[in-house]
Amino acid sequence: MESPGKRRYAVVGLGHRAQMYVDALLGDWSDTGEIVALCDSNRTRMDFYNRRIAATGRGPVPCFGPDGFTAMLEGADAVVVTSVDASHAPYVCAALDAGVDVVVEKPLTTDAEGCAAIAAAAERSTARIIVTFNYRYSPRNTALRRLLADGAVGEVTSVHFEWVLDTIHGADYFRRWHRDRTRSGGLLVHKSTHHFDLVNWWLDASPELVFAQADLLFYGSENARGRGLGPRPARGTGAPSADTDPFLLDMSRDERLARLYLDAEHEDGYQRDQDVFGDGVTIDDTMAVLVRYDNRAMLTYSLHAHAPFEGYRVAVNGTEGRAELEVCERAWTPPRAAVDPSARSKEHADGAWERLTLQPHWSPREEIALHDGGDRGRAGGGHGGGDRLLLDDVFRGPTRDPLSRQAGYRDGIRSVLVGVAASTSAGTHRPVRLVDDGTRLG
Repeated sequence: MESPGKRRYAVVGLGHRAQMYVDALLGDWSDTGEIVALCDSNRTRMDFYNRRIAATGRGPVPCFGPDGFTAMLEGADAVVVTSVDASHAPYVCAALDAGVDVVVEKPLTTDAEGCAAIAAAAERSTARIIVTFNYRYSPRNTALRRLLADGAVGEVTSVHFEWVLDTIHGADYFRRWHRDRTRSGGLLVHKSTHHFDLVNWWLDASPELVFAQADLLFYGSENARGRGLGPRPARGTGAPSADTDPFLLDMSRDERLARLYLDAEHEDGYQRDQDVFGDGVTIDDTMAVLVRYDNRAMLTYSLHAHAPFEGYRVAVNGTEGRAELEVCERAWTPPRAAVDPSARSKEHADGAWERLTLQPHWSPREEIALHDGGDRGRAGGGHGGGDRLLLDDVFRGPTRDPLSRQAGYRDGIRSVLVGVAASTSAGTHRPVRLVDDGTRLG
């Protein structure tokens, strides 16, 4: 039975990413809303989350298949969309047309057609969309935005942004459904949408021209054969070499993964532990992108998905100086990370560090103190301390925020279309233009 004053949330897509929102509504944000329905193509995964709900003393909530999504919306004030990326647009549009608010994980969708459909639905609906770009809320990224907004480097002329994924995090995209470009849009959409949104937000500018190169140079069967790796198991679970091969994931050794995915295979055949050097990988692992903005600033961006450490470097050049943000999220990758759940976590990882510096012209470099941003509660959780702050904005509503961290659908579209344009450019070897403030392909 629903509680007075609480918003009613339905959740569609009950994989790993849903847990952050489910746990939030069962825990620190339970006073603001409650879960009233679950929707997924796999009943085992819905049962997993219903047991999680029941463990807090609540009763189970109704479960719906994709065909029941519209009926499910009748009992909801808002829907949280954490399904496979390529399915976002139909769910978002259906919710908006039903007058139901939407909280959608990045990326908003995977292609220009999905972006156009969501934009049209948003413009005819009274409901609202929040795109959950949690990296905007990370205190270090907020601090850089504040520096730039305050004019610390003058007018921005260029940004160099390098992001490296290690062989724990990066490799995982090549085990999962993300390895299929038709489902994820590739890493330039699924992962880089985070990064393109950060640059759009840091600069408060719109992308207008994109050129890129991308390739699969490390993962996949062809690269494995080229390096002489020899025959490999199709998956990690149950493989005799899982103890010694750092690229194999044995889900039976991780209780949560076993219950959420291994126990669910009998329903849909989805294997979350495919070999990263197997057949069927259609996404890239090495990418370089050049973007021109409407304020004439230029971005050089690279994403590398097989590094020995994880982190990113951002250098912002302006007419009055330079700011640099350097972040090491995990300093090295333990060889048993694939079979040791604790080794896969970046929370409190040994050797992690971050540094923001500012160097005006004719001055020595100074280090800028990083803090929690002075928001409600405390910073903490994943994504560089941004998750808790994001969840506060999602479930309690944003406070007055001069940095405009809460993202709407147009922000989501801009970030997706930079990735779509980059993928198109890499395939055609031609630049791709964006128009209408970066919300349409030219």
